[in-house]
Amino acid sequence: VPESRPDYEDLNLYATAREQWFRMFATLEFEGQLFMTPYDFIQSVSNDEPKWAKQWRSLTKQELNQILLETPPVWKGSSKLFRNLEEKGVISYTEYLFLLCILTKPHAGFRIAFNMFDADGNEMVDKKEFLVLQDIFKKKHEKKERKGDEEKRAMLHIQLYGYHTSTNAHADDITSLLPDTTLLVHFFGRKGKAELNFEDFYRFMDNLQTEVLEIEFLSYSNGMTTISEEDFAHILLRYTNVENTSSYLENVRCSIPEEQGITFDEFRSFFQFLNNLEDFAIAMQMYNFANRSIGQDEFKRAVYVATGLKLSPHLVNTVFKIFDVDKDDQLSHKEFIGIMKDRLHRGSRGYKTIQKYTTFKSCVKKELNSR
Repeated sequence: VPESRPDYEDLNLYATAREQWFRMFATLEFEGQLFMTPYDFIQSVSNDEPKWAKQWRSLTKQELNQILLETPPVWKGSSKLFRNLEEKGVISYTEYLFLLCILTKPHAGFRIAFNMFDADGNEMVDKKEFLVLQDIFKKKHEKKERKGDEEKRAMLHIQLYGYHTSTNAHADDITSLLPDTTLLVHFFGRKGKAELNFEDFYRFMDNLQTEVLEIEFLSYSNGMTTISEEDFAHILLRYTNVENTSSYLENVRCSIPEEQGITFDEFRSFFQFLNNLEDFAIAMQMYNFANRSIGQDEFKRAVYVATGLKLSPHLVNTVFKIFDVDKDDQLSHKEFIGIMKDRLHRGSRGYKTIQKYTTFKSCVKKELNSR
Protein backbone atom coordinates (compact mmCIF):
# COMPACT_ATOMS: atom_id res chain seq x y z
CA VAL A 1 0.00 0.00 0.00
CA PRO A 2 1.57 3.32 -0.99
CA GLU A 3 1.82 5.71 1.92
CA SER A 4 2.34 9.46 1.93
CA ARG A 5 5.71 10.78 3.01
CA PRO A 6 5.25 12.40 6.43
CA ASP A 7 7.45 15.45 7.06
CA TYR A 8 9.14 14.76 3.70
CA GLU A 9 10.19 18.35 3.00
CA ASP A 10 10.70 19.02 6.70
CA LEU A 11 13.24 16.19 7.13
CA ASN A 12 14.97 17.19 3.91
CA LEU A 13 16.22 20.31 5.72
CA TYR A 14 18.36 18.03 7.90
CA ALA A 15 19.61 15.80 5.07
CA THR A 16 22.76 16.01 2.93
CA ALA A 17 22.41 16.35 -0.88
CA ARG A 18 22.99 12.59 -1.28
CA GLU A 19 20.43 11.75 1.41
CA GLN A 20 17.88 14.04 -0.23
CA TRP A 21 18.50 12.43 -3.62
CA PHE A 22 18.07 8.91 -2.17
CA ARG A 23 14.85 9.85 -0.36
CA MET A 24 13.48 11.44 -3.53
CA PHE A 25 13.98 8.29 -5.67
CA ALA A 26 13.36 5.54 -3.08
CA THR A 27 9.93 3.91 -3.45
CA LEU A 28 9.93 1.16 -0.78
CA GLU A 29 9.74 1.21 3.00
CA PHE A 30 10.23 -1.69 5.43
CA GLU A 31 9.92 -1.25 9.21
CA GLY A 32 10.60 2.48 8.89
CA GLN A 33 13.69 2.11 6.66
CA LEU A 34 13.64 3.34 3.04
CA PHE A 35 14.88 1.30 0.09
CA MET A 36 15.37 1.78 -3.63
CA THR A 37 14.47 -0.88 -6.16
CA PRO A 38 17.10 -1.60 -8.87
CA TYR A 39 14.84 0.40 -11.21
CA ASP A 40 14.86 3.36 -8.76
CA PHE A 41 18.66 3.27 -8.67
CA ILE A 42 18.92 3.38 -12.48
CA GLN A 43 16.42 6.28 -12.49
CA SER A 44 18.43 8.15 -9.83
CA VAL A 45 21.63 8.15 -11.91
CA SER A 46 20.00 8.87 -15.26
CA ASN A 47 17.19 11.35 -14.49
CA ASP A 48 16.78 14.63 -12.65
CA GLU A 49 13.51 13.64 -10.96
CA PRO A 50 11.49 10.46 -10.32
CA LYS A 51 8.78 9.43 -12.78
CA TRP A 52 6.16 9.09 -10.06
CA ALA A 53 4.83 11.19 -7.19
CA LYS A 54 6.56 10.99 -3.83
CA GLN A 55 5.02 7.88 -2.28
CA TRP A 56 6.66 4.97 -0.48
CA ARG A 57 5.18 1.48 -0.65
CA SER A 58 5.33 -0.41 2.64
CA LEU A 59 6.59 -3.99 2.38
CA THR A 60 5.58 -6.85 4.68
CA LYS A 61 8.23 -9.35 5.82
CA GLN A 62 6.65 -11.89 3.46
CA GLU A 63 6.84 -9.51 0.48
CA LEU A 64 10.48 -8.69 1.25
CA ASN A 65 11.36 -12.41 1.42
CA GLN A 66 9.57 -13.00 -1.88
CA ILE A 67 11.58 -10.18 -3.52
CA LEU A 68 14.86 -11.62 -2.22
CA LEU A 69 13.99 -15.04 -3.70
CA GLU A 70 14.33 -13.41 -7.14
CA THR A 71 17.99 -12.52 -6.49
CA PRO A 72 20.51 -14.46 -8.62
CA PRO A 73 23.85 -15.58 -7.10
CA VAL A 74 26.90 -13.45 -7.89
CA TRP A 75 28.28 -15.93 -10.43
CA LYS A 76 25.11 -15.41 -12.48
CA GLY A 77 25.59 -11.63 -12.56
CA SER A 78 25.53 -9.74 -15.85
CA SER A 79 25.48 -6.21 -17.27
CA LYS A 80 21.68 -6.52 -17.30
CA LEU A 81 21.28 -7.40 -13.59
CA PHE A 82 19.48 -4.20 -12.56
CA ARG A 83 17.30 -4.13 -15.68
CA ASN A 84 16.34 -7.78 -15.23
CA LEU A 85 15.44 -7.30 -11.55
CA GLU A 86 13.59 -3.97 -12.14
CA GLU A 87 11.20 -3.68 -9.14
CA LYS A 88 12.21 -7.06 -7.66
CA GLY A 89 15.00 -5.87 -5.41
CA VAL A 90 15.82 -3.68 -2.41
CA ILE A 91 18.85 -1.37 -2.07
CA SER A 92 19.63 0.38 1.22
CA TYR A 93 21.07 3.89 1.52
CA THR A 94 24.61 2.69 2.39
CA GLU A 95 24.49 0.30 -0.59
CA TYR A 96 23.38 3.23 -2.75
CA LEU A 97 26.52 5.14 -1.66
CA PHE A 98 28.64 2.07 -2.45
CA LEU A 99 27.07 1.72 -5.94
CA LEU A 100 27.58 5.43 -6.69
CA CYS A 101 31.22 5.07 -5.69
CA ILE A 102 31.63 2.16 -8.15
CA LEU A 103 30.28 4.24 -11.05
CA THR A 104 33.18 6.69 -10.88
CA LYS A 105 35.95 4.26 -9.90
CA PRO A 106 38.70 3.41 -12.44
CA HIS A 107 39.31 -0.31 -13.05
CA ALA A 108 42.67 0.00 -11.31
CA GLY A 109 40.75 1.07 -8.19
CA PHE A 110 38.66 -2.13 -8.05
CA ARG A 111 41.48 -4.01 -6.30
CA ILE A 112 41.90 -1.21 -3.73
CA ALA A 113 38.14 -1.27 -3.05
CA PHE A 114 38.21 -5.05 -2.58
CA ASN A 115 41.18 -4.86 -0.22
CA MET A 116 39.36 -2.24 1.85
CA PHE A 117 36.52 -4.71 2.42
CA ASP A 118 38.87 -7.67 2.97
CA ALA A 119 39.81 -6.77 6.56
CA ASP A 120 41.56 -10.07 7.40
CA GLY A 121 43.48 -10.19 4.08
CA ASN A 122 42.35 -13.73 3.16
CA GLU A 123 41.42 -12.69 -0.43
CA MET A 124 37.74 -13.24 0.37
CA VAL A 125 35.10 -10.79 1.66
CA ASP A 126 32.42 -12.10 4.02
CA LYS A 127 29.11 -10.51 4.97
CA LYS A 128 30.40 -9.03 8.24
CA GLU A 129 33.39 -7.35 6.52
CA PHE A 130 31.06 -5.89 3.90
CA LEU A 131 28.73 -4.42 6.55
CA VAL A 132 31.60 -2.94 8.58
CA LEU A 133 32.85 -0.96 5.58
CA GLN A 134 29.31 0.13 4.79
CA ASP A 135 29.21 1.62 8.28
CA ILE A 136 32.36 3.62 7.42
CA PHE A 137 30.62 4.88 4.25
CA LYS A 138 27.73 6.00 6.43
CA LYS A 139 29.94 7.96 8.85
CA LYS A 140 31.81 9.64 5.97
CA HIS A 141 28.60 10.95 4.37
CA GLU A 142 26.62 11.94 7.46
CA LYS A 143 25.88 15.60 8.04
CA LYS A 144 27.24 17.17 11.22
CA GLU A 145 24.34 17.55 13.64
CA ARG A 146 23.44 20.98 14.90
CA LYS A 147 22.00 21.78 18.34
CA GLY A 148 18.26 21.13 18.43
CA ASP A 149 18.34 18.85 15.37
CA GLU A 150 18.64 15.61 17.33
CA GLU A 151 15.01 14.51 17.00
CA LYS A 152 14.78 15.23 13.25
CA ARG A 153 18.16 13.61 12.55
CA ALA A 154 17.08 10.56 14.57
CA MET A 155 13.94 10.20 12.40
CA LEU A 156 16.06 10.61 9.27
CA HIS A 157 18.59 8.09 10.61
CA ILE A 158 15.93 5.39 10.97
CA GLN A 159 14.69 6.07 7.41
CA LEU A 160 18.21 5.81 5.97
CA TYR A 161 19.89 3.18 8.14
CA GLY A 162 17.09 1.25 9.83
CA TYR A 163 18.36 1.77 13.37
CA HIS A 164 18.70 4.66 15.80
CA THR A 165 21.79 6.84 15.65
CA SER A 166 22.58 6.08 19.30
CA THR A 167 22.66 2.32 18.66
CA ASN A 168 26.14 1.53 19.91
CA ALA A 169 26.36 -1.90 18.33
CA HIS A 170 29.20 -4.03 16.98
CA ALA A 171 29.10 -5.48 13.46
CA ASP A 172 27.57 -8.75 14.75
CA ASP A 173 24.68 -6.87 16.39
CA ILE A 174 24.13 -4.59 13.36
CA THR A 175 23.93 -7.67 11.10
CA SER A 176 21.05 -8.95 13.18
CA LEU A 177 19.37 -5.50 13.31
CA LEU A 178 19.27 -5.02 9.52
CA PRO A 179 17.06 -6.83 7.02
CA ASP A 180 18.73 -8.66 4.13
CA THR A 181 18.94 -6.80 0.83
CA THR A 182 19.35 -7.80 -2.82
CA LEU A 183 23.10 -7.01 -2.75
CA LEU A 184 23.69 -9.01 0.45
CA VAL A 185 21.88 -12.05 -0.98
CA HIS A 186 23.59 -11.60 -4.39
CA PHE A 187 27.06 -11.50 -2.78
CA PHE A 188 26.69 -13.81 0.24
CA GLY A 189 23.77 -16.14 -0.54
CA ARG A 190 20.40 -16.58 1.19
CA LYS A 191 22.02 -17.80 4.41
CA GLY A 192 24.72 -15.12 4.35
CA LYS A 193 27.50 -17.72 4.63
CA ALA A 194 29.02 -17.44 1.14
CA GLU A 195 32.15 -15.35 0.56
CA LEU A 196 33.02 -13.01 -2.28
CA ASN A 197 36.28 -13.38 -4.22
CA PHE A 198 38.03 -10.64 -6.19
CA GLU A 199 37.05 -11.99 -9.63
CA ASP A 200 33.32 -11.90 -8.79
CA PHE A 201 33.70 -8.48 -7.13
CA TYR A 202 35.55 -7.08 -10.18
CA ARG A 203 32.95 -8.50 -12.56
CA PHE A 204 30.08 -6.99 -10.52
CA MET A 205 31.70 -3.52 -10.57
CA ASP A 206 32.54 -3.72 -14.28
CA ASN A 207 29.01 -4.93 -15.10
CA LEU A 208 27.40 -2.09 -13.14
CA GLN A 209 29.47 0.54 -14.96
CA THR A 210 28.62 -1.06 -18.31
CA GLU A 211 24.91 -1.33 -17.49
CA VAL A 212 24.53 2.35 -16.56
CA LEU A 213 26.47 3.41 -19.68
CA GLU A 214 24.38 1.08 -21.88
CA ILE A 215 21.16 2.59 -20.53
CA GLU A 216 22.45 6.09 -21.21
CA PHE A 217 23.67 5.15 -24.71
CA LEU A 218 20.43 3.33 -25.63
CA SER A 219 18.31 6.30 -24.55
CA TYR A 220 19.90 8.24 -27.45
CA SER A 221 20.66 5.54 -30.05
CA ASN A 222 17.02 4.68 -30.98
CA GLY A 223 17.98 1.07 -31.64
CA MET A 224 20.93 2.00 -33.88
CA THR A 225 24.55 0.95 -33.25
CA THR A 226 25.80 4.54 -32.92
CA ILE A 227 24.74 7.85 -31.39
CA SER A 228 25.37 11.18 -33.12
CA GLU A 229 28.30 13.37 -32.14
CA GLU A 230 25.80 15.97 -30.92
CA ASP A 231 24.07 13.43 -28.68
CA PHE A 232 27.49 12.48 -27.29
CA ALA A 233 27.99 16.16 -26.42
CA HIS A 234 24.56 16.22 -24.70
CA ILE A 235 25.47 13.23 -22.56
CA LEU A 236 28.85 14.74 -21.60
CA LEU A 237 27.31 18.04 -20.54
CA ARG A 238 24.19 16.81 -18.80
CA TYR A 239 25.64 16.60 -15.25
CA THR A 240 27.87 19.66 -15.43
CA ASN A 241 27.63 23.26 -14.26
CA VAL A 242 28.08 24.61 -17.79
CA GLU A 243 25.62 27.46 -18.16
CA ASN A 244 25.76 28.06 -21.89
CA THR A 245 25.65 24.54 -23.35
CA SER A 246 24.38 25.83 -26.70
CA SER A 247 27.83 27.16 -27.68
CA TYR A 248 29.35 23.68 -27.20
CA LEU A 249 26.57 22.04 -29.20
CA GLU A 250 26.98 24.66 -31.90
CA ASN A 251 30.70 23.75 -32.06
CA VAL A 252 29.75 20.16 -32.89
CA ARG A 253 27.16 21.09 -35.51
CA CYS A 254 29.54 23.44 -37.32
CA SER A 255 32.72 21.34 -37.00
CA ILE A 256 31.36 17.87 -37.80
CA PRO A 257 28.82 18.39 -40.61
CA GLU A 258 29.24 14.78 -41.85
CA GLU A 259 27.86 12.64 -39.04
CA GLN A 260 29.91 9.48 -38.53
CA GLY A 261 28.49 8.49 -35.15
CA ILE A 262 30.00 7.26 -31.88
CA THR A 263 29.86 3.49 -31.24
CA PHE A 264 29.14 1.99 -27.80
CA ASP A 265 32.75 0.75 -27.52
CA GLU A 266 34.04 4.30 -28.14
CA PHE A 267 31.45 5.68 -25.69
CA ARG A 268 32.41 3.18 -22.99
CA SER A 269 36.16 3.72 -23.43
CA PHE A 270 35.68 7.47 -23.02
CA PHE A 271 33.82 7.07 -19.72
CA GLN A 272 36.41 4.58 -18.46
CA PHE A 273 38.95 7.30 -19.21
CA LEU A 274 36.85 9.89 -17.30
CA ASN A 275 37.02 7.63 -14.22
CA ASN A 276 40.82 8.08 -14.46
CA LEU A 277 40.55 11.87 -14.67
CA GLU A 278 42.86 12.54 -11.70
CA ASP A 279 45.78 10.68 -13.32
CA PHE A 280 45.09 12.33 -16.66
CA ALA A 281 45.02 15.77 -14.96
CA ILE A 282 48.61 15.20 -13.77
CA ALA A 283 49.73 14.49 -17.34
CA MET A 284 47.85 17.59 -18.54
CA GLN A 285 49.47 19.77 -15.84
CA MET A 286 52.89 18.84 -17.23
CA TYR A 287 51.88 20.37 -20.57
CA ASN A 288 50.52 23.43 -18.75
CA PHE A 289 53.72 23.71 -16.72
CA ALA A 290 55.66 23.81 -19.97
CA ASN A 291 53.19 26.43 -21.24
CA ARG A 292 52.14 24.09 -24.03
CA SER A 293 48.55 23.80 -25.12
CA ILE A 294 47.54 20.30 -26.06
CA GLY A 295 46.70 19.01 -29.54
CA GLN A 296 44.91 15.79 -30.48
CA ASP A 297 48.07 13.63 -30.63
CA GLU A 298 49.25 14.86 -27.21
CA PHE A 299 45.76 14.29 -25.79
CA LYS A 300 45.71 10.67 -27.06
CA ARG A 301 49.18 10.07 -25.66
CA ALA A 302 48.32 11.58 -22.26
CA VAL A 303 45.18 9.40 -22.06
CA TYR A 304 47.18 6.28 -22.92
CA VAL A 305 50.01 7.05 -20.47
CA ALA A 306 47.59 7.84 -17.62
CA THR A 307 44.99 5.12 -18.20
CA GLY A 308 46.27 2.53 -20.69
CA LEU A 309 43.24 3.27 -22.90
CA LYS A 310 43.54 3.93 -26.63
CA LEU A 311 40.81 6.33 -27.75
CA SER A 312 39.84 6.26 -31.43
CA PRO A 313 40.94 9.25 -33.59
CA HIS A 314 37.28 10.07 -34.37
CA LEU A 315 36.36 10.11 -30.66
CA VAL A 316 39.31 12.40 -29.82
CA ASN A 317 38.44 14.68 -32.73
CA THR A 318 34.82 14.88 -31.50
CA VAL A 319 35.93 15.78 -27.95
CA PHE A 320 38.18 18.52 -29.35
CA LYS A 321 35.36 19.90 -31.48
CA ILE A 322 33.05 20.05 -28.43
CA PHE A 323 35.47 21.72 -26.01
CA ASP A 324 37.67 23.79 -28.29
CA VAL A 325 35.69 26.98 -27.69
CA ASP A 326 38.35 29.35 -29.04
CA LYS A 327 38.67 27.33 -32.28
CA ASP A 328 42.45 26.87 -32.14
CA ASP A 329 42.26 23.03 -32.29
CA GLN A 330 44.01 22.96 -28.90
CA LEU A 331 42.56 21.88 -25.55
CA SER A 332 43.23 23.82 -22.38
CA HIS A 333 43.14 22.42 -18.85
CA LYS A 334 40.27 24.77 -17.97
CA GLU A 335 38.19 23.98 -21.07
CA PHE A 336 38.13 20.25 -20.44
CA ILE A 337 39.10 19.01 -16.97
CA GLY A 338 37.08 21.62 -15.07
CA ILE A 339 33.90 20.64 -16.89
CA MET A 340 34.51 16.89 -16.72
CA LYS A 341 35.20 16.95 -12.96
CA ASP A 342 31.64 18.23 -12.56
CA ARG A 343 30.32 15.20 -14.35
CA LEU A 344 31.67 12.83 -11.71
CA HIS A 345 29.01 14.21 -9.33
CA ARG A 346 26.25 12.28 -11.08
CA GLY A 347 23.71 10.94 -8.60
CA SER A 348 24.11 13.77 -6.10
CA ARG A 349 22.45 16.43 -8.17
CA GLY A 350 20.28 16.60 -11.23
CA TYR A 351 21.45 17.16 -14.75
CA LYS A 352 20.44 20.05 -16.93
CA THR A 353 17.73 19.40 -19.44
CA ILE A 354 19.42 20.44 -22.65
CA GLN A 355 17.35 21.47 -25.62
CA LYS A 356 18.03 18.71 -28.10
CA TYR A 357 17.86 20.59 -31.38
CA THR A 358 18.08 24.29 -32.13
CA THR A 359 14.64 25.49 -33.15
CA PHE A 360 14.07 27.13 -36.55
CA LYS A 361 13.10 30.35 -34.75
CA SER A 362 16.41 30.59 -32.81
CA CYS A 363 18.35 29.82 -36.03
CA VAL A 364 16.63 32.72 -37.81
CA LYS A 365 17.21 35.00 -34.81
CA LYS A 366 20.91 34.11 -34.74
CA GLU A 367 21.20 34.69 -38.49
CA LEU A 368 19.56 38.14 -38.24
CA ASN A 369 21.76 39.16 -35.28
CA SER A 370 24.91 38.25 -37.17
CA ARG A 371 24.13 40.65 -40.02
